[in-house]
Amino acid sequence: MKKIDSLRRFIREHRRYEVIALLFIMMIINQGDRATLSVAGASLSKDVGLSQSEMGWLFSAFAWAYMLLQLPGGLAIDRFGSVKVLGIAIVIWSVFTAAIGTVVMMPVGLAFFAVFALRFMVGVAEAPCFPANSKIVSMWFPTAERGTATAIFNASQYFAAVVFTPLLAWISTRWGWPWIFYVMGAAGIGIGIVFFLRIKVPVNDPALTSTELEEMRAGGANLQEQPPSAGKKQSLGESWATARHLLSQRMFLGIYIAQFCITTLTFFFLTWFPVYLVQQRHLSILNAGLLAAVPAIFGFIGGIGGGMVSDWMLRKGVSLTKARKLPIFIGMAMSMCMILCNYATSDVWVVVFMALAFFGKGMGALGWAIISDVSPKRGAGMNGAIFNSFGSLAGIVTPVVIGYMVQSMGSFNGALIYVALNAAGAFVSYMFVVGELRRPDEEPVKAPPGALEPAPSH
Repeated sequence: MKKIDSLRRFIREHRRYEVIALLFIMMIINQGDRATLSVAGASLSKDVGLSQSEMGWLFSAFAWAYMLLQLPGGLAIDRFGSVKVLGIAIVIWSVFTAAIGTVVMMPVGLAFFAVFALRFMVGVAEAPCFPANSKIVSMWFPTAERGTATAIFNASQYFAAVVFTPLLAWISTRWGWPWIFYVMGAAGIGIGIVFFLRIKVPVNDPALTSTELEEMRAGGANLQEQPPSAGKKQSLGESWATARHLLSQRMFLGIYIAQFCITTLTFFFLTWFPVYLVQQRHLSILNAGLLAAVPAIFGFIGGIGGGMVSDWMLRKGVSLTKARKLPIFIGMAMSMCMILCNYATSDVWVVVFMALAFFGKGMGALGWAIISDVSPKRGAGMNGAIFNSFGSLAGIVTPVVIGYMVQSMGSFNGALIYVALNAAGAFVSYMFVVGELRRPDEEPVKAPPGALEPAPSH
């Protein structure tokens, strides 16, 4: 009984731990939603009568919407608040996900357009997700804890790949492919309700103790959507001026380019890696599915480890620039080892090299922590949206480029080199383009009128 009371007291005195736990669970469901169509694709195309080219368009629907709506999503976050926007988004994307299961009852000619439209709308609703997560973390976590907090919600993509791929396959076998969408939609609505009830802006959260609030304030947590002195919310013109100004700054542009490169690695593993194992390594589909989970597990470990190491260095007095960049440099160097797969004769070595590469990718995926660290206080949502747009662009480009390379070269050797070169590109961008990491508000900057105005010190 004493242990239970101690646990309750600990949770009550560390409200921010509950916040990151809920963000992690929400993101696992989010990433599971993204996997639904890939798991259901074969059965759906057979039942509805879709060709491979039509399925290709359906797979692209989410990525296009996700990219195109990043900037509007950032505007919504900055104007209405990250907590409110994300809470509404969770419920909306879950409703659209569940609705995809109903297309089995539609005429064949209508089903394709219905799935495309619904999948597109899932991408629209999910567009503010990562920028909102980043802003919530910046409000709830001191600077020295943000790397770990960001790594936790960012690592959900790896955890979801391990959990939901076999689970959704089992659901499809047990009840039919429409139930994949029904179950994931219901789970999303459920976590959306919990989100509305439990996640608030820190300064408005009655469950947050004054001791923890002061600890967060002293550690550099933002505590609210905007500082009290920020005045009225930005107009649409001021928000777009903020976007132009962010894109003109060398530090931010280097971070955006690196995000494109790092996300290229992610989408190779999410889309082409199982195909590589089947077509080039000649594994069965079952064995390929099992082995493809191994790099995801190592990516999860690397993602959590990279954030913890980065925060540990910050607590030891290492500068923000070194603490954030060093795991990225090490991680991207490890990711380049995937080229060795071109020379491996054993499937075991292929899995080893890919596990090391994905571990490195996870370790170096500190971009969202950096965005939380350096975003201008009045442009955090927009900065996160631009950052995520570059990642979304990689999600569109990577599958297409690799597909053409494999088709023209007859093997994945050139594709592995392409992906490894993107890891090198992230390394170079952080080494030579980004420079010192710092928040623009902390130094005099010449910004467009009404945009990125430095907040007075308190």
